[in-house]
Amino acid sequence: MSKRAVLWIAFVAVHVGVAWLGFLMPNEPMGDVYRVYEPWSAQALNGGAIVGIDTRWVYPQVALVPMVLAHAFVPFVGSYTVAWAVLVTLVDALVFAMLVGQARSTGRVVAAWFWLSSIAALGPVGLYRLDGLTVPLVIAGSLWLVGRPWLGSIVLAVATWIKVWPAAVMAAALVALRRRSALVGGAVVISALTLAVIWAAGGGANAFGFVGDQTTRGLQVEAPVAAPYLWGALLGLDGFSVYYSYDLLTFQVTGTEIDPVIAAMTPVLVLAMAGVVAIGALKAWRGATFHALFPVLSLALVTGFIVFNKVGSPQYLAWLVAPLVIGLLLDRERWLTPAVLSLVTALLTQLVYPVLYNGILVPEPLAVSILTARNGMLIILFVWMVVRLLRVRPPAHTRVRSVPHGAADPA
Repeated sequence: MSKRAVLWIAFVAVHVGVAWLGFLMPNEPMGDVYRVYEPWSAQALNGGAIVGIDTRWVYPQVALVPMVLAHAFVPFVGSYTVAWAVLVTLVDALVFAMLVGQARSTGRVVAAWFWLSSIAALGPVGLYRLDGLTVPLVIAGSLWLVGRPWLGSIVLAVATWIKVWPAAVMAAALVALRRRSALVGGAVVISALTLAVIWAAGGGANAFGFVGDQTTRGLQVEAPVAAPYLWGALLGLDGFSVYYSYDLLTFQVTGTEIDPVIAAMTPVLVLAMAGVVAIGALKAWRGATFHALFPVLSLALVTGFIVFNKVGSPQYLAWLVAPLVIGLLLDRERWLTPAVLSLVTALLTQLVYPVLYNGILVPEPLAVSILTARNGMLIILFVWMVVRLLRVRPPAHTRVRSVPHGAADPA
């Protein structure tokens, strides 16, 4: 049996297994699909208010498109939740075919196995969320960046208008790739078309509502920055607790002097991302190649986007997959250890949600300790990638050209 056949058998087994597991696990890992995706999309299809157009929405407007598309599969599978799993699996399959099209490449085979392992490690929450749909889009866009930058940019822009996080990968591409005009052009075209449709539909006032909704959020219980407040609730400190936000449909923490922390986190996130981009830009200016710079810069930005975020939803761990797939494809030996660390982090995330989530909502030592360890691993991964970024060097011939004639090469 060929490597490609084995990979496709594993692909089917992982997707069917994870989809089925969602119906068996506690705490509704598919809850977003039937509690919000289905009502939002059904409301739009039935002539009701359209989220993101008639009302402010937590997601960019293109996020509604896959929610609507999933209805096309309902007559065949009988359930919107199953239909969503089918849609995500089909998108995964298209990009997986791109990745393993040259299965004789060891890097592609390793990257494919890592992707499947990540889906299994993170579990149903990675499949039954919008994030699971954006991951294959970002992988496809990243694969096209060098040979077809316009197409790569368009795909990344579409993914960003579904969930914001692919903007981190787009930023890394803008720094690392020389053909920046193509990247900017693709993003501008998609954004202009999207905004034109929004304005034509009468939703101009809500075009960027998702930005305001994110900046005004509290600290979600799983976010790294929420750890002191979660431990305060566990230890029974006065004023520290976990509560449910009915506006945002998520659990958050509260405690002493939390408001200044909430207010500071968005500026901290922006400054952290700007600092990482600045380091990447310096490396690009000094001649670092796309292959050396893009994977580490994109993973540093994506991980930082999680570490410094007020929101810490478990599906965010799926974001790590795309940069690591590209890294493994280009240099599997160098990227194997970070990939393994991400798999452990994803597995701990699945233990926290949905398995031990009740021990987070009513804090218990085991669940809180596992979540803290998970967040610690994310911080380690971020610091590791920043250190790697600082150590990126241009090719030897580039360095030699930058040295004055007759001087020794400082490297």
